[in-house]
Amino acid sequence: MSLKELTEKQNGLVAQAREALDEIKSNTDEARSAELESRHDAIMAEFDAVGKKIERERKQAEIEARAAELEAEDRAKKRPGASDKDETRGADEGDKPEYRKTFYKYLASGANLDELSGEERSVLRAGVAKDGEQRAQTTSATAGGYTVPIELANQIIKSMAAWGPMYDENICTTITTSSGNAITIPTVNDVATAVVKHTEGTALTDDGGSDATFGQKQLDAYVFDTEWIKFSFELAQDSIFNMEALLGELLGERLGRRANVELTTGDGTGDPNGIVTASSLGKTAAAVAAITFDEIIDLYHSVDPAYRMSPKARFMFNDSTLAAVRKLKDGDGNYIWSMGDVRRGEEGTILGKPYSINQAMASLATGNKTMLFGDFGKYFVRKVGSPVIGVKRESYWPDLGIAGYIRLDGELGDTAAVKHLVQA
Repeated sequence: MSLKELTEKQNGLVAQAREALDEIKSNTDEARSAELESRHDAIMAEFDAVGKKIERERKQAEIEARAAELEAEDRAKKRPGASDKDETRGADEGDKPEYRKTFYKYLASGANLDELSGEERSVLRAGVAKDGEQRAQTTSATAGGYTVPIELANQIIKSMAAWGPMYDENICTTITTSSGNAITIPTVNDVATAVVKHTEGTALTDDGGSDATFGQKQLDAYVFDTEWIKFSFELAQDSIFNMEALLGELLGERLGRRANVELTTGDGTGDPNGIVTASSLGKTAAAVAAITFDEIIDLYHSVDPAYRMSPKARFMFNDSTLAAVRKLKDGDGNYIWSMGDVRRGEEGTILGKPYSINQAMASLATGNKTMLFGDFGKYFVRKVGSPVIGVKRESYWPDLGIAGYIRLDGELGDTAAVKHLVQA
């Protein structure tokens, strides 16, 4: 099915799901109500499955476009009159295929530098990444750590963002540094400080009562790794482009899950201060395992309007909470959840604000912080360079092992900017 057909199917599923809920009236018996709710949940599960198909179609289209691009580049280099300079220009730029090809030759050789020419070793050791950044490397024949080629790095980062919204620079504020030294973020909350009316001819008050109070928070660089992923020598040797996509998904998924958990619920002691941990109380739900539309409104209005108007203001909760929210109606019987439009790049909304599904957040149960709302731009994610990978041969021979690691930290600059709803 085309993207258009899949989108139309999603629209139809939403209509069917709402029809099921609309059949539930005040006089509908419990058994029938449960049956209709179950039908709604099943339809919305299919809606989500179609959404995943749409995402896969998009990803496949991107991969095919990139493959066509690389093929066109290779054809251009093989044309008569192509200069030697054209053939070797990738030695000092990060997004050229020369480094990428050398990197995969390195993988296929089982991380054996002796299998590479002097020029290839030189290209590999350059560790080219974004903005020309170079990273420390180990260069033994059995376990070498190299900054990944830019295409693979982008695939890993994209997969990480897909598996965890807290790593997405479109949601949070990202600071990328080339080293892991601790950095500080200045903080100030001046919202409550008033400006006074001036009386002509009188001196300005200078009692310190309106001074700005600055603070600071520190961002460190905690290290997280994937552990080893085992794969065959033949795969590395024969499947260059597919290998890139495969490794990007595998490494990105593993790194993304852990990074997202840390940036969501980390306690700030030896790991990032997760946004749920750092957020302040906005609303306490009356029920143990349910939420109401009024409570979502109260959470929304517990955040200062200045933060609510931020382009990065949004809700965040896990998928089971979304299922509950999809069934809520306002006083006029309208559903508060609105479906987005993937063709226009529009997200689904609640109270006119976008939301993110974060599976690291808790489900509806006693004492759990189940929903966040606020300006996620005030949450700072510190990334140290690009992902780094290492390759292992001997202990897996004739197969290979690959592992990746990242360095990051996270901190909420202003606790008033993001608030949570907690269950009773």
